[in-house]
Parts: sequence; structure tokens; C-alpha cells
Amino acid sequence: MTSSRHVPRELEPIAARGWPAARSGRLGGWLLFASDGHSGRINACWPIGEPGLPLDEAVAWAEAWYVRRGLPTLFKIVEAACDPAELPQFLTARGYRPHTETLLMTGGVNGVESGVVSVSDRLEAQFADVFAATGAGQGDSAERLAALARMPTPRGFARLDIDGATAAIGACAVDGEWAGVFAMRTDPRRRRSGLARGVLGGLLAFAQRSGARHAYLQVEATNIAALALYRQAGFEEAYRYRYWSRSRGAPHTVSAG
Repeated sequence: MTSSRHVPRELEPIAARGWPAARSGRLGGWLLFASDGHSGRINACWPIGEPGLPLDEAVAWAEAWYVRRGLPTLFKIVEAACDPAELPQFLTARGYRPHTETLLMTGGVNGVESGVVSVSDRLEAQFADVFAATGAGQGDSAERLAALARMPTPRGFARLDIDGATAAIGACAVDGEWAGVFAMRTDPRRRRSGLARGVLGGLLAFAQRSGARHAYLQVEATNIAALALYRQAGFEEAYRYRYWSRSRGAPHTVSAG
């Protein structure tokens, strides 16, 4: 794992654009995102630059921003690139605790296309059905599907169909030389069949055709199966982040999306 501040400073804004929140705000270099309160990334403050206020005032400003939107305050912190660096210590004293450790992994875009994987720039009903069926509930799935619909182009929604039914899905958002991989899901009845590997290959091939040279994805540190898949595909850990909240009931992420 790199301790360099450069990699997260480059990738965090790209990752924010790839998974767009319903609402956003800014306090200096702090990016604030709000949606419906489910997915951590689009319901959190990302402190990736100096806020332009003393730390106590900046945190109070962020807390008030989330109160106005009816959400708990959540910080998404890459400690190697946090501004200011003393923010974790300040949050600890204020009653916040870290949780949901997540890896941001990077790799190449040398995907192998398969005739059984189709990639479209449209969020089709078959994709949405599998995504909703494998989600953490109706509200969670609805929020994430809305984020997928907001993804900028070039974008790709991959489907792998078996016997006329969609069995595995994934999404990709291309931003210059970088492509983000999101929403990797497999029908529970079809898991452990190598389908996710095929979907990932199709997405990476799409990313390469769209001009990307590198790919990134985000996966919880406890998701052993997904970590094994991505490492086999050549992805390596670039850095980690954790969420900080006063309540463990705050939003949390699901693997890669």
C-alpha cells in the first residue's frame, strides 16, 4: 500500500465523478455529497483539500450541511491524503469512530471480450432487475441505480446472459485515462461460476476501446471473494479509506458500488 499523497489526490476526484451523488456541496477542498443515505460514497464528506476554515469551524459547517439534508454526518477519509492531517484525531475527540475499511485498487485495462457479455451505454431493465435483486433493500438499490443512471459518458453497463436470463452485471465509467468499475453483481443462483470474471473482462475491454489506460475499483476489506477476483485480474491496492461517523448505523458501502 502506498503512503504517497499523490495517488489519492489524483484518483479521489475521478472516483467522485464516476459515482455521482444526487446533491453536492463544497467547502474549500472538502467535497460534500448527499443522496438518500445508503451508499457511503455519495452520502459523505471527502476531505481531500484544505477547507479554508479552522478545523472546528469546518467540521461544524459540514455537520450543519448534513443536518439540513436530514442525514447523519459521515466523513470518507484517506488518512494518507487527509486535509488537514489532524482531522481523524479531531473527529475522535468529537465522538466519531472509523469503520468500513475499503480498498481502492488499480489495474490495467487489458480485458478479454467475450461473446456472452454485452455492453451498452443504457441502463437496461435486465441490468436493473439483477442489481435490485442482489441489493440490501429497496431504498438502497434505488439510490444506487439512480447513481448509475447519472454516470457520465463514456459509460458501459455489462450483462452476461445465460439461457435468456441476465446472470451477472457490472458497470464502468471512463474519465480520461481512468475507468472506474462499479456495480459488480451476480445472481445468487449463479455465483462461483466465473461469471464475474467474464463481466470484468468485458468492462475492461470496453474501457480500453473508450481510451482508458488504467482502471480503479473500490471493495470492502472484508470481501474476500471479490478481493481474490480482482487480484487475479491484476488489480493491486493503491490505498485504503475508512468512514467516520458517530453512529455505526451510518451509510456503508457495498463491494465496488
